Amino acid sequence: MSIVNSPELPPIALIAGPTASGKSDLAVRLAQALEAREKRAAVINADSAQVYADLRVLSARPSEEEMGGIEHRLFGTWDGATPCSAADWAASAKREIAALHAEDVVPILCGGTGLYLRTLLEGIAPVPRINSDVRKAVRSLTQSEARAALEAEDPEAAGRLAPADMARTMRALEVVRATGRLLKDWQAQKTGGIGDKITLHPLVLLPDREWLYERCDRRFGQMFDGGAVEEVTLLLDRDLDPALPVMRAIGVPEISAFLQGELSRDEAIVAGQTATRRYAKRQYTWFAHQPPVWWPRVSNNMLDMEISFVSLLRE
Repeated sequence: MSIVNSPELPPIALIAGPTASGKSDLAVRLAQALEAREKRAAVINADSAQVYADLRVLSARPSEEEMGGIEHRLFGTWDGATPCSAADWAASAKREIAALHAEDVVPILCGGTGLYLRTLLEGIAPVPRINSDVRKAVRSLTQSEARAALEAEDPEAAGRLAPADMARTMRALEVVRATGRLLKDWQAQKTGGIGDKITLHPLVLLPDREWLYERCDRRFGQMFDGGAVEEVTLLLDRDLDPALPVMRAIGVPEISAFLQGELSRDEAIVAGQTATRRYAKRQYTWFAHQPPVWWPRVSNNMLDMEISFVSLLRE
């Protein structure tokens, strides 16, 4: 992610990191600090689960109280029946950012979906729409089958992607099967990014892992007893395609299994906690290594917002 920084370009703050790392709270605090300096600010969601209206509880979407009087955008914007791709989100985020900049408002991107952020900042590869038959065939594969196929058909992508990263494995496999070209070849032609048109003020939260995993476990238990079961019940009542992202979101398969009598309550909670920790671990690894080295990375106990965002707060 190569970003141009110039005091003449409009600013964007970015707070990223794994799930349960405290990003939303920090984004609100930053917005409030800006507003105390008579600069308006708004938080823009960059989390692939929090975009869905159906996942208020399971995505840990901030409540009105947690928003702290700060405007939030792209939270709960998509109906679960309509998948939100990285390109879809980036297009919406660009519109929101442009509208905020036109009103002299500082956008604060907040989320843990690295692909969303990369697409927004770097642009998107012009991959043609994937044929539905190809997509259905790929999505029907098990994780081990998809991984073996990718190793045979796109070894470069298989070398980059973690074996557990099912979503990106399927995406790379879909692309090579549908287009006959490797994903990296398409990605070399990216267009539409805003990275060269903004001054970016990024911060990556990488808390202590044990603290993070304990927080993941505790939060999922609270979700289970705080409306997540009812949320999944409503999703199942809609009879949506099980391949939709909203149906594969962390917690939905585990609670679905509980509702269908396949798992006990305790087993479903443990399964959801395990899935959450694994997801947090993948995000942690991505943010530790993928963003540019100049993006600051801090643990929560080392965080000083006034120092981390000094260039933005003093503009």
